[in-house]
Amino acid sequence: MPADERPPATGFLTLLGEGEVEILGRLPWSSNHTLAVKCSHDGKELLAVYKPRSGERPLADFPPGLFRREVAAYELSAALGWDVVPETVERGELSYGPGSLQRFVPADFTEHYFTFKADPAHEHRLAAICAFDIVANNADRKSGHCILGDDGLIWAIDHGLCFNEAPKLRTVIWELAGRLLPDGFVDALVRVVDEPPEALDLLLDSREVDSLRRRAAALATAGRFPQPPPAGPVYPWPPV
Repeated sequence: MPADERPPATGFLTLLGEGEVEILGRLPWSSNHTLAVKCSHDGKELLAVYKPRSGERPLADFPPGLFRREVAAYELSAALGWDVVPETVERGELSYGPGSLQRFVPADFTEHYFTFKADPAHEHRLAAICAFDIVANNADRKSGHCILGDDGLIWAIDHGLCFNEAPKLRTVIWELAGRLLPDGFVDALVRVVDEPPEALDLLLDSREVDSLRRRAAALATAGRFPQPPPAGPVYPWPPV
């Protein structure tokens, strides 16, 4: 669906937040229990991805409830004005219990960051994802977590391993290291530093929100994308 034909985000959010949810099946290749669903509301339908808390694998460095980080990622993306994360909400009354519902983006899933990163048409969108990951402290930006939708836009998905207060940035997007931030990025970052989305207070620990603001402030002050840290892993595994 071309970008100018998509319904407004509020319409998607209504379908996700209020729609009747029908389980269609499990999505393959996901490390946690991830389901394809159909949301129906007021005569409209939307495919979505349901990530229930009950299907999460326990992790030593992230508390249970990774699905809330998926919702927090959408809230951050929207607050920055970059809109690189598909609309995502929290639902509590679904078949497998509380979880996140995210708009499913139809895409060619043989394409990923390594196949389209050199296309100038995607340069600004990928810069936004790169900056978003720095602020969100994304510990798992694999190449396949950037998808080319049939609307022609690059979308960022899979954000369960974000927002840890400890430095954990692992990403395949290091080509921008040292480059100046695009126009408007600093203003967006400062806006989030001054007024982070209120929803984050319900989705993250207060210390995680504070560290997010510090990362946004540091990126805005630097005015350019950082270099990889000299020690520790900087790429996720597997990278695709």
